[in-house]
Amino acid sequence: MPSLFVIRGNDQGTRLELSAPVVSIGRDASNVLQLHDTQVSRRHAEIRRIDDRYQLVDLNSSNGTFVNGKRITEQWLVSGDQLQFGRTLVLFTRPTEESSEDLSAVVNIASPQDTGDRSQIISSIPQEEGSRIFSAELPHADTWTARARSNLQVMYRIAMAISHTLDIDQLLNRIMELIFEWVEADRGCIMLIDPDTDQLVPKVRRTRQGISADDKIIISKTILDYVRENNEGVLTSDAREDERWTEAASIVQAGIREAICVPMQGRYGVVGVIYIDTSMSPQEVLRRGSTKKFTTDHLKLMVAIGHQAALAVEDTHYYSAMVQAERLAAIGQTIAMLSHHIKNILQGIRGGSYLIQLGLDKHDEELIRKGWNIVEKNQNRISSLVLDMLTFSKEREPDLRPADWNETVADVIELMQSRAQENNVELSSALADDIPELVFDPEAVHRAVLNLVTNAIDAVAEQENRPGRVRVTTEYDASARRVYAIVEDNGPGIPPDLIDKLFNPFVSMKKGVRGTGLGLPVSQKIVREHGGEIRVESSPDQGTRFIIEIPAVLPSGDGPKATGSHTQASPGEK
Repeated sequence: MPSLFVIRGNDQGTRLELSAPVVSIGRDASNVLQLHDTQVSRRHAEIRRIDDRYQLVDLNSSNGTFVNGKRITEQWLVSGDQLQFGRTLVLFTRPTEESSEDLSAVVNIASPQDTGDRSQIISSIPQEEGSRIFSAELPHADTWTARARSNLQVMYRIAMAISHTLDIDQLLNRIMELIFEWVEADRGCIMLIDPDTDQLVPKVRRTRQGISADDKIIISKTILDYVRENNEGVLTSDAREDERWTEAASIVQAGIREAICVPMQGRYGVVGVIYIDTSMSPQEVLRRGSTKKFTTDHLKLMVAIGHQAALAVEDTHYYSAMVQAERLAAIGQTIAMLSHHIKNILQGIRGGSYLIQLGLDKHDEELIRKGWNIVEKNQNRISSLVLDMLTFSKEREPDLRPADWNETVADVIELMQSRAQENNVELSSALADDIPELVFDPEAVHRAVLNLVTNAIDAVAEQENRPGRVRVTTEYDASARRVYAIVEDNGPGIPPDLIDKLFNPFVSMKKGVRGTGLGLPVSQKIVREHGGEIRVESSPDQGTRFIIEIPAVLPSGDGPKATGSHTQASPGEK
């Protein structure tokens, strides 16, 4: 389905599918797409679906509606069009009707045995060799060829820089470095247009070695306005003699002899400018005479560099908008899921409160106790949910300290015995007696094991064909320097196609409203913070086995050493 995607502006990251026949756009909250942009009219424009096409119509807005940089009144849209309302840029996309399956009939990958193909590879070169064509010396290259090769080399290096980063500051710094390697400039800077103020903001500044970094770069607003408005690069060999800048006093005061200023022209507009200049003292001017550092060739290449840099900036903005859209979608999903779970918990609390009130009215202590048990159980559920939310969302370092691995696991078993008995589940344990004192975060590991045991009890409590059993064991492998906590049950098992999804947030196998879908992701996060991993072994009707494995570290900081001749089966084997 066609959609609108805000790639620049206060609403960056917003995505809207064009499901309605008419989609209104404007600042007012009544619009289908509300834009929080002061330069957007209350009722700015509409997108109308006519048959199978989409038409953008301006509603006599104050600042106009633009498609690909051109002001329009009505315009049929095609996929990839960039729409501008005020300072907000919106991308119109429409899935192609052609399917990749259509090409499979005419493009076929077959083995030589199937086709009788006798072709052989006679030559190959690594990818790195592609760049050497620009640096190799030609024995009889004339001046024009040498200059063309030099320009190609610069553009190739610019393209490589663009392809290796999505960080704008890093990219612009690299581009300025390459410019200074190629042209004899003294000072330079790159300025980008702030979408909120429409003003040029310096992002990168560079001076040639030997020139003070504190030396100010004074750029005439006259030149900048000319470059932006006319979308032209300019070269001035002596700004005081160029009739376009005769009234710009700042140039005279700066004493600039040569300067190049080019627009950063992207796909749909200017995103900034690149400026370089030279500054010579009167003595140097007399010594050099009319010698020029900058030429028309420099200007042409600078225009090309500006275009490449602009495309990279636009791509980075688009990527940032995509990340923002995914972030907003994830936040929306999280809020929806948590709201659902909290609502269910609150319903349980209300039900328990009702029984308590009823018991108070009837002076029925048994009814009060029953209601209180319901309230207490739901209080524990919401407490567990909050702890899981905090653990999952917060980046943290484990609170590592010497602790007893078996004692931590035993605390979980003792805590869960009452819950197991309530659900008629047999909870047993077998803790290895050769585990030394280790360095780990006991509170976090307690939480991870608790989630696994809780899940196991809930899984076997739901089955009716056999008694539920959950067994918790610990193991220690001194030679591999690993310690294990294993939770296994005789429940219904997990279908193979769902095992890979178990650790996704908000994915729950529990029936009813008991599961939040955060327990396993939290346990996995805790174990990975310790440098370990959780493995799952399960088959339908054969039960499930979760194995926590983390590196075993002794309090001395050395790897653990064997404490006896104890041998055992690998935790990976049932």
